Amino acid sequence: MFRLSQYMREVIAPTPLKPTRKPAAPVVIWNLIRRCNLTCQHCYTTSADKDFPNELTTPQIYTVMDDLKAFKVPVLILSGGEPLLHPDIFTISQRAKDMGFYVALSSNGTKISAENIDQIAAINYSYIGVSLDGIQDTHDAFRRSKGSFNQALRGIELCLEKGIKVGIRFTLTQSNAHDFPAMLQLMDDYNIDKFYLSHLNYGGRGNKNRGDDAHFTMTREAMDLLFETCYRWELEGKEREFVTGNNDADAVYFLHWVRARFPEKIEHIQAKLEQWGGNASGVNVANIDNTGNVHPDTFWWHYNLGNVKERPFSEIWQDTSDPLMAGLKSSPRPLEGRCKTCHYQSICNGNTRVRAAQTTGNYWAEDSGCYLGDCEITEK
Repeated sequence: MFRLSQYMREVIAPTPLKPTRKPAAPVVIWNLIRRCNLTCQHCYTTSADKDFPNELTTPQIYTVMDDLKAFKVPVLILSGGEPLLHPDIFTISQRAKDMGFYVALSSNGTKISAENIDQIAAINYSYIGVSLDGIQDTHDAFRRSKGSFNQALRGIELCLEKGIKVGIRFTLTQSNAHDFPAMLQLMDDYNIDKFYLSHLNYGGRGNKNRGDDAHFTMTREAMDLLFETCYRWELEGKEREFVTGNNDADAVYFLHWVRARFPEKIEHIQAKLEQWGGNASGVNVANIDNTGNVHPDTFWWHYNLGNVKERPFSEIWQDTSDPLMAGLKSSPRPLEGRCKTCHYQSICNGNTRVRAAQTTGNYWAEDSGCYLGDCEITEK
């Protein structure tokens, strides 16, 4: 995840470079349940409105949670499917909060209602992310559910009324890129706390729909608008957060934006970005799915590292006998093609390996989703 606002603030008001702090354990994105009331085009879990077999029971979830805490995992992002469909979502969430985790909820928003908003507020989630794929007609088409946009927007409104930090998650594709400016306007109109721009990644239905990945020109136009909006809002004192995900080339593209706009800041920003280090799948980001399988991130559901019913997460995560994990944890990674020769490998770290795997069958091939030209990945 590229925290754009953090680095934009470094452009406006630089801070000293501090020693790199390596997290003791990864952020865990946990798909507690696969059931969902929607069937979205780009769903990485290929969820549906039905029960799925062999899901972790609540007592098993608690056992895993205890191991995660002992392993010093700092953050739990509770996801699905739709996590609010889990019958014990609030007791699970409260236990996680009581244990001291940063607890976030990843929802489609349609199940946040007047009936449960008090329960949601009582948990005091650190953050709730709600997926929107565009303005009304576009979103409803993506979600394959008429009225889902209005339901999700009402969920966001209820969170804002209760003072809950809430954000929009928007996955950019050819079919919704035209709505991106309107999504930023929506954020401004409602004074929403956070905007997460996700590039399409090739997992689940997202892999089946990868032909709809935004053409590179559209991607660059969206990033240009995001940078300019973030810069302007920072100057206006609007306390909002912009982050992007699933394309670590965003950080290199931002570096080129800084070079063009603020050449005197380029060395400072490059040092900060290198300290961040780019893609963290298999290192600082982990995924546990609904049946207990562990994956390097949420888009690797086709690749299992082990199951928490059989081995503790802490053991699975540290086991580098698995060739994929050995490569992901190595520095530098065993990259090939353009990624191997890229001058900015120390910033991007090879981008998203799952795209390379899905398009070539080779984990270490160049990332087909990199939208940078050859001249932009060579030394300046």
